[in-house]
Amino acid sequence: MGTGAITGYFDVAQVTLYAFWAFFAYLIIYLRREDKREGYPLIEDGLGNGRTEGWPPLPPAKTFRLPHGGVVYAPRPEDPQPPISAEPTHPWPGSPLEPIGNPLLSGAGPAASALRSNEPDRTYVHGEPRILPMRVATDHYLDEESPDPRGLKAVGADGVVGGEVSDIWVDRSEMVVRYLEVTLPTGGSVLVPMPLIRVNETTRKVVVRSVLGKDFAAAPKLANPDLVTLREEDQISAYFASGQLYATPDRRDPFL
Repeated sequence: MGTGAITGYFDVAQVTLYAFWAFFAYLIIYLRREDKREGYPLIEDGLGNGRTEGWPPLPPAKTFRLPHGGVVYAPRPEDPQPPISAEPTHPWPGSPLEPIGNPLLSGAGPAASALRSNEPDRTYVHGEPRILPMRVATDHYLDEESPDPRGLKAVGADGVVGGEVSDIWVDRSEMVVRYLEVTLPTGGSVLVPMPLIRVNETTRKVVVRSVLGKDFAAAPKLANPDLVTLREEDQISAYFASGQLYATPDRRDPFL
């Protein structure tokens, strides 16, 4: 019997087709499991707040080694979302969440943030902290034609003074100002994202229209006065940006 006689007993084309189907099915299942490394298990809407993993199940955790030390896991062993201080307005799925307490700190809607690494962002080449105050990054300076906000009063949308600008935090990788540090009247300081700030050279004030003057005091504080971590950056941005909706009751009402 010749070597080609096997085709008389097996339909090679059909076997090849079945093998392709089996491979393609395995590929779909593999890719579906891999795309569940972030964002799963899902959190169900409604009062139950159950968790859904779905099928296929979550893959085993994979270890990623960071370039400047440390490791992260995907899926993460911890919950990637901080607790939310809000409750649904109705018991059925999809109903809107109503913040409880200070809405800027509720973690709901625009005040939401992710539990990113509690380490500072770092420069790519040397692995040094990327965002620092100018009192630490002494090799940075403002352009002579740029206004220096240090020493100016920081006011909210209501014109009430919330503190005084004491320093400027610069991004050493992109050479831009990321935050202004505002010292509070009661002591301590907070960071305010620069995109939400307008420096009024006429009135000699720094205006943050997304919040009110009283809101500066409750803003997230830094664990280290000379470093800001990735997690703290998310919390700070969520706090001040959510004031666009939550700072006053009229901002939450529809226009029509």
